[in-house]
Amino acid sequence: MHWINQTLRQFMVMLSLSLLSFTTHAASSEEIDIKVRGSLDKFQEEVTGGKAFLDRAEGVLVFPDVVKAGFGIGGEIGDGALLVDGKTVDYYNTAAASIGFQFGAQFKTVILVFLEKDALDKFRNSSGWEVGVDGSVALIELGAGKDITSINITDPIVGFVFSNKGFMYNLTLEGSKITKLDK
Repeated sequence: MHWINQTLRQFMVMLSLSLLSFTTHAASSEEIDIKVRGSLDKFQEEVTGGKAFLDRAEGVLVFPDVVKAGFGIGGEIGDGALLVDGKTVDYYNTAAASIGFQFGAQFKTVILVFLEKDALDKFRNSSGWEVGVDGSVALIELGAGKDITSINITDPIVGFVFSNKGFMYNLTLEGSKITKLDK
């Protein structure tokens, strides 16, 4: 019985690593731009007041396809783009590792909205930016009957996480490392 559990564990680790390597192929800037635009369109469709909120932003960082996979030890990774004044200015990668109870894979979209120019400048001038260390991100949860205009947002950086099933709750971005890509 022990060898079955060990074999299953090894298989799941290999599956997790395969998922991560499969989803991290070097996407072209055009592929990333198309997915980013689709994610922003979905955000504006699903979030009442979303367009007006994004119009207030100094910059918007979008990771349209972040995959998280693991079996005990896990990781997540994804590529995205930073938009300023609605135009892509840079491409980035996000990565994080985790240990603990986890099994399987999950795909999500992460949107970070920079509401203050100082926060955006600090992010853009960093050589590697870690959520919770180099900057705090306030995760916004939109429940039933709420819209973005009904929430008093005073934080310089606001984060939204959602999947193809809608917004995801009880998540953290702490420890996510964001690195600029050469594209």
